[in-house]
Amino acid sequence: MSVALLWVVSPNSEVSNGIGFLDSVREGNRVFQSSRFPARDRNLRIKKVGRQRWSLGSLNADSRYLGLGRSRTENGSSFSVQSSLVASPAGEMAVSSEKKVYDVVLKQAALVKRQLRYTDDLEVKPDIVVPRNLGLLSEAYDRCGEVCAEYAKTFYLGTMLMTPDRRRAIWAIYVWCRRTDELVDGPNASHITPHALDRWEARLEDIFNGGAFDMLDAALSDTVTRFPVDIQPFRDMVEGMRMDLWKSRYNNFDELYLYCYYVAGTVGLMSVPIMGIAPESKATTESVYNAALALGIANQLTNILRDIGEDARRGRVYLPQDELAQAGLSDEDIFAGRVTDKWRNFMKKQIQRARKFFDEAEKGVLELSSASRWPVLASLLLYRKILDEIEANDYNFTRRAYVSKPKKLLMLPIAYARCLVPPKITLSPLTNT
Repeated sequence: MSVALLWVVSPNSEVSNGIGFLDSVREGNRVFQSSRFPARDRNLRIKKVGRQRWSLGSLNADSRYLGLGRSRTENGSSFSVQSSLVASPAGEMAVSSEKKVYDVVLKQAALVKRQLRYTDDLEVKPDIVVPRNLGLLSEAYDRCGEVCAEYAKTFYLGTMLMTPDRRRAIWAIYVWCRRTDELVDGPNASHITPHALDRWEARLEDIFNGGAFDMLDAALSDTVTRFPVDIQPFRDMVEGMRMDLWKSRYNNFDELYLYCYYVAGTVGLMSVPIMGIAPESKATTESVYNAALALGIANQLTNILRDIGEDARRGRVYLPQDELAQAGLSDEDIFAGRVTDKWRNFMKKQIQRARKFFDEAEKGVLELSSASRWPVLASLLLYRKILDEIEANDYNFTRRAYVSKPKKLLMLPIAYARCLVPPKITLSPLTNT
């Protein structure tokens, strides 16, 4: 299942699945250490390991670090999801997924507001780097920028409107999200086990504690010292990858909503501290984070509706089972590729839901800092256009819906014009419908 990297990816005909990293360019290892925010006196220390050469960092997670090997399930024991947002051991959700996710939203917003009290710069923390290491970090960020330019061309152009520090930080987050997605969707996906994901999460903890295994990690480690970025959304994205290892059906939308948060809504929460909220915005911090979450949910729902046929060929159905049953449909109808009136009516309701999330998200985009609005809104409009193409396909999921290049180019100036004069609005609470 491809993951919608909200805020930081636009539909692109070359990489519409969100997969296909560059080949590894690892040349030995180098470990970075940097002090963790909020320390004001940062000092990037380099520890030499092995050959005295750079580790450029493969876009695929390093298999030696992850410890790829036998799954615990192959040894006969089961594994469980390790998140505070998951169902109880009995398999029942005492609280809705929306409520659980919103608690994370509130935490992220509170983190930003606390930071505003402790810095003179209302959007970005101090940029203090020891001069002798500035070149190393610059090279790390440049590498992240190359990845973004290769796989998210439209968004990359938009990031050039941002301030340099924000631009680099977004690149670093983008690369980490792609590498994480590649664990279950990339060329090594068949070798990924729950233990490998545990190792990847441990590596994440190292990054937030000032360590880095390669230059791509180093860029993210530096980013989280400069901005009030919390680790929880990153952990939750790894949780989404765990779900993909064992879960291929979703009983209802509550379950699907949680999955969409894990694999896409999390990116919005990671990115809002980087994007910044416009000084003139009257919206609350919580409502802007909520809109970022809505965009992630909308993007992932769109991915799901676009990729129904592709996922079915892999034995996966990312649609609410209870709603399929209510429509008189089943997995067998999907596997057989049947496009009937029942299917069309079902899809109309799914598309309507996705559009509601897009509408809520658009309000929040217009509350971002002026330099950040255009790439995000362009991505939103382009992704929302996929829903139009699904309708134009007569809901035939045997043909993949995509937005043509002329239509993409047309949306860019439209998005730019809409970003110039943001409306003064009050964002409404997100509804899970």
